[in-house]
Amino acid sequence: MTITRFLLKNAAIINEGEAFNADLYINKGLIEKIFRGGHKDQINEADTRVLDLAGMLLLPGVIDDQVHFREPGLTHKADLSTESRAAVAGGITSFMEMPNTLPQTTTQEQLEEKFRMASEKSLANYSFYIGATNNNSDELRATDKKNVCGIKVFMGSSTGNMLVDDPAALAEIFRDAKLPVAVHCEDEKTIAANMQLACDKFGEDIPPYMHAIIRNHQACETSTRHALGLAEKFNTRLHLLHLSTSNEVRLLRNDIPLSEKQITAEVCIHHLWFSIDDYAKKGTLIKWNPAVKYEDDRIALIEGIRDGYLDVIATDHAPHTLSEKQNPYKTCPSGGPMVQHALPAMLTLAAQNGISPERTVELMCHNPAICFNVQNRGFIREGYAADLVVVNPAKKTLVTNENILYKCGWSPLEGITLDYTIEHTFVNGNLVYDKGDIIEGLRGEALVFSR
Repeated sequence: MTITRFLLKNAAIINEGEAFNADLYINKGLIEKIFRGGHKDQINEADTRVLDLAGMLLLPGVIDDQVHFREPGLTHKADLSTESRAAVAGGITSFMEMPNTLPQTTTQEQLEEKFRMASEKSLANYSFYIGATNNNSDELRATDKKNVCGIKVFMGSSTGNMLVDDPAALAEIFRDAKLPVAVHCEDEKTIAANMQLACDKFGEDIPPYMHAIIRNHQACETSTRHALGLAEKFNTRLHLLHLSTSNEVRLLRNDIPLSEKQITAEVCIHHLWFSIDDYAKKGTLIKWNPAVKYEDDRIALIEGIRDGYLDVIATDHAPHTLSEKQNPYKTCPSGGPMVQHALPAMLTLAAQNGISPERTVELMCHNPAICFNVQNRGFIREGYAADLVVVNPAKKTLVTNENILYKCGWSPLEGITLDYTIEHTFVNGNLVYDKGDIIEGLRGEALVFSR
């Protein structure tokens, strides 16, 4: 029988800019009570599982606003079951999945099929983007803004070509959108010209570090400026995905509250962790679109987190098989897995760079809920869904091939020791991850959006 009541004692809660010690009671999927002074005799422990956290960190579950779980059609790389298991092992309790699957998620029928599959397979909560094309404006207008996280627009082609390059179609998408427009920004003309120069110099043997030069600052900034211009013209709710350059950070604002921003921006773990120097060791394993770039960019992105220009930290979890990633540069697909280690990696990186755990929680848990108007999640509040993660700050995690849960079986962080370990993850009040064990048979819920 599934236990529905939990008492989490002696937790070091990090929530809404505050760190405090308290007990927390979960009942029937919800955070029923937060006891700052200890629960004393207010809870009958006889019918409740008690976990003494002994000062471990208790955070809201992470909401990852950008993943590629590859189902349907690409399930040799990943699927909703395997990747949601890895996600909850990493403290991610909700995800928003991208449309570049096979078939691409560009119709209401394809959206409904994804929701159906997730309801049967996913341990984490879920939503799905509908993908924009040059000619599916009717499908975008028919999308339910309360059930679907957003519209995904590829303003630069990536894995699974869904490039929207018709100016009239782009204008129509931005003008008519009733839900957030999330954009991948890279300028195709710039990339094509840089690729030709690389081919002229290296032939078929292009070294991996050239990815940062082929998909360079100009490619990113040109396309991002284009998206910003369209959003400002049509007053579109715009979310900029996976920014990778110092140039783009300088285009953003930090002088208004997040709740008032029409334009928000995301950064991903890999752009914060790696730089062009890492291609020498990691090669195509760190080939992403947009590219991992220079150390100055990495530092600027970290400063953008600290100074309030960047709003969300996500993973862009995009697995490929190891054999695919070992292909030569031109035929190697872009993307890599990240959900299982994103939170420990970010907490480690934050501590190294003077970013507080409170700020990390803000960008990984609170802000995705605010940006997408996620209902009843993203915060530790009485009456909210009990999506929670327990983190041990005194136990390190060595990323090895033996403890990786991704279907693809590898990680760009292999061999790296992280300073934190995920101990427990709760989704809708259910304990789905318990000190290394996945609790099978449980399922997440579809996210609901207050729009």
